[in-house]
Amino acid sequence: MREDWQMNSHDKSPIRVMRIIARMNVGGPAVQVSGLMRGLNSSEFDHRLYTGFCATDEADYLDSVAKDIQAIRIDGLGRRVNLRGDIRAFLSLVKSIREFKPHIIHTHTAKAGFLGRLSSLVSLQKSVRVHTFHGHLLNGYFGSFKRTLVVIAEKSLAFITQQLLAVGDKVRQDLLEEGIGFKGKFGLMPPGLTIGNLSPKNDALTFFGLNNERLQCAFIGRVTQIKRPDRFLDVACEIKKRKICLDFFIVGDGELLGACRERIIAENLPVKVLGWQSNIEKVLSAADIVVLTSDNEGTPLSLIQAGMAGLPVVSTNVGSVPEVVLDNTTGLITSLDVQEVSDALEKLVTDKALRERLGHSAQVFTLANFGVQRLVHDHEELYKTLLASRAKS
Repeated sequence: MREDWQMNSHDKSPIRVMRIIARMNVGGPAVQVSGLMRGLNSSEFDHRLYTGFCATDEADYLDSVAKDIQAIRIDGLGRRVNLRGDIRAFLSLVKSIREFKPHIIHTHTAKAGFLGRLSSLVSLQKSVRVHTFHGHLLNGYFGSFKRTLVVIAEKSLAFITQQLLAVGDKVRQDLLEEGIGFKGKFGLMPPGLTIGNLSPKNDALTFFGLNNERLQCAFIGRVTQIKRPDRFLDVACEIKKRKICLDFFIVGDGELLGACRERIIAENLPVKVLGWQSNIEKVLSAADIVVLTSDNEGTPLSLIQAGMAGLPVVSTNVGSVPEVVLDNTTGLITSLDVQEVSDALEKLVTDKALRERLGHSAQVFTLANFGVQRLVHDHEELYKTLLASRAKS
């Protein structure tokens, strides 16, 4: 195999990259993977995407937004843990690896990282294994026993992985503190994305049926427990009690959306449910503020997109949020307390100059640090460096 790596460096044949992600549901990992699939230089890389199917309550990013991206679907490689389906996916991945013979196997998300790296080991192909943590499952997902199993699994997988990546330094530090990998193996790969031209604000407000005489605050993301839509609605309730001139809208889908609709109606909250929307630019055009109320995050792309659109944000201090939002410079970071989140929103509503200052700073900061061109370039350089190191070993 060593001769194969050296041959690649001399004859300039494309570097074969196998990218594996459990599913391409609408969210940060799918956006990142799509940017890489579009951006990697096709003359230097033979780059293929392997993914499973989304659940019925999830929007598939490949079907709804990234229709230009081709993917090889692996049955059983989805969100749910199912022994029969997982074995089927594992065997399919082993077969695909032996057929493709990738120089690089790059996995994303926990389940794909588990099945993808194990299948790489079993396939007996001496591929360089890379795994990206877009977040982690250490907080807010499992009880103590399952959490311990996750940590043990990730520690074991780290031993057979040549390069670990985290989307934010807080994510990396959390994993290192649990003994997952070590600093010399753990790189930082911040997200990179782009947004298109924004729609005229009044057009966007009219399209969504929103009140153009009131400021609009957007909740953008999966409506799942870890995102704490209940806390978001608590905030909306508090803002209503304070008689602050601010309306809210929810953009996203998930298993808690039905319960949210029921509460909004029952309590007559100033919240409109827009559901999942494919045109993020139109959504951002309609918003004046973006709020995030999560218990746990990796590096939230919704806040990067908000910044690129020149919008200030209010966010709970979780995950790598402080790496995306500079407190009192591009947005306001709070604790998990509903009153504190409400105070921050009230501050922005009542101070137009502050909103404009934070929004302008957010746009400058995010465009400079989180562009998709940087993401693609960093991955290309990483792959070449890893292969060069392998050829010398």
